[in-house]
Amino acid sequence: MTFSKNSLILVDYTAKVKDTQEVFETTIEDEAKKHSIHDPDIKYQPKLVSVGESWVLKGLDEALAKTSVGDKLTVEVTPDKGFGERDSGKVRMIPLRKLGEDAEKVSVGDTIEIDNKKGIIRYIGSGRVQVDYNHRFAGKTLLYDVNVVKSLETDDDKIFGILKRHIPIEDSKLVFKKSGNSVDITVPEEIFRADGLQVMKHFIQMDLFKFIQNLEKVNYIETHLNKQKEKPKEQTKTETKKEEKPVEQKTA
Repeated sequence: MTFSKNSLILVDYTAKVKDTQEVFETTIEDEAKKHSIHDPDIKYQPKLVSVGESWVLKGLDEALAKTSVGDKLTVEVTPDKGFGERDSGKVRMIPLRKLGEDAEKVSVGDTIEIDNKKGIIRYIGSGRVQVDYNHRFAGKTLLYDVNVVKSLETDDDKIFGILKRHIPIEDSKLVFKKSGNSVDITVPEEIFRADGLQVMKHFIQMDLFKFIQNLEKVNYIETHLNKQKEKPKEQTKTETKKEEKPVEQKTA
């Protein structure tokens, strides 16, 4: 049975450029290591996708809508349904001095950020640098090797999947409890000081209200322990035996 719009599913995939076979993204850690793109800061796991909601590229999204759990397939994504066609108007020549202190450090192929826009350096010479603001894979046809792992049907599965999507920590530290029309989420200590924690909470609750029917309340629970207050150490009593000296007897 194929998926309807807004179905929550888990998919594993490995993505590569069709022409060069360059692997640029994967949800599988062994594949990342195999193709030398492993990032220790990434949590490798099946990706949560809401079918038909543009959580992935359009070409992949359309293909997933026609699949079922257990399907393994290769999806071809053309530029018009991927990262778009190349736009020559997005390739600019700028003075090298605009790069400031980085002017002597950059080389062709580097990704830089200028005026809050990221681009790739294509040419350096005569005091100028050519920056390409097209997406790296604009104009490229992509191939996705996909495995449809699971469809999330129960509320608990959906809540757990949504938490995994937004909080990149060990699964065992994702703790929640749903009671009636509310859910209590224990905020892991590891993310108390994380940048954008409030934004993270916002998107979690938005997803929960969207995908969990009749849910009315999301509670976030933070527990802070006083780590400076040490428990008093128990004093251990040790019995010491005094060495008894022999009594000298005096003789008359």
